[in-house]
Amino acid sequence: MYKNNSIAVVIPAYNEEAFISDVTETLPDFIDHIIVVDDCSKDNTFKIASKSNDRRVIVLQTPENQGVGGATITGYKKALELNSDIVVKMDGDGQMSSEYLPPLLDALIEEGCAYAKGNRFLKSESLVTMPRHRLFGNFVLTFMNKLSSGYWHIFDPQNGYTAIKADALRSLKFNDIHKGYFFENDMLLQLNLHSFRVRDVPIPARYGEEQSDIKLFNIIRMFPLLFLKRFFYRIYHKYILLDFSPIALFLITGLILFLWGVFFGAYLFVKANITGVDTPLGTVMLVVVPLILGFQLLLQAIVLDIQESKK
Repeated sequence: MYKNNSIAVVIPAYNEEAFISDVTETLPDFIDHIIVVDDCSKDNTFKIASKSNDRRVIVLQTPENQGVGGATITGYKKALELNSDIVVKMDGDGQMSSEYLPPLLDALIEEGCAYAKGNRFLKSESLVTMPRHRLFGNFVLTFMNKLSSGYWHIFDPQNGYTAIKADALRSLKFNDIHKGYFFENDMLLQLNLHSFRVRDVPIPARYGEEQSDIKLFNIIRMFPLLFLKRFFYRIYHKYILLDFSPIALFLITGLILFLWGVFFGAYLFVKANITGVDTPLGTVMLVVVPLILGFQLLLQAIVLDIQESKK
């Protein structure tokens, strides 16, 4: 128990035989349940985790490889069955130190947040040790996640060191959450649909000999489309379906005007180059005015969305 709250830690693991024991053995005594979910590893992760002498350790195994999201959701369901008050998610590769569990939990217990997550960028030492390609990728993904999830004050969305209240967890539709590496991003979207309070907690990352299973090509190929789909789903669900908001009006109108300016302007440019005839000023204004007005409306929609996030 931690401050009268039952705590469960879910550890999704795939080919983590070299690290899984260290992760479970270093968890503090106030953790009530340690749920290791082996996602059909090809090594001895399941066997090693099952040999633990810690009575708190529960080892599950997915029927097939589902990805980090699918394994985590399996652990979440088990934690809810055990009537846990708060469920923490840690990776099985040893990058996440258990010494930062108290501030993560305090954000929920003492500050009234529903979800807390680690932010490596609030600790300067993480910026020094983080590989440069990860640093750049995180900046890009962070902006895309802000736009998609609506949590404009949240940074480092890829961070998998999280804690969530059981009540908030029960409100989520597990079937709608992505089962792969987009899981952490999708969690933020689902939480925003319910207007749950989310907070970043400064937690540095530790980089050792672990190997990431994330493929850069898959990120480039999948994530932009997923972010775009989640963005429009959130706008529709939150600002049209539940409560029609000026945000939706500005966004839709601005998008139509901006795209008109872009495509009609491109058409006139190509036509002028082919025919050699200059485009009349009045026709040019049919491009410039919608382009400027559309951009302003889109910018205003973003500003209102940011203000909504602060609420």
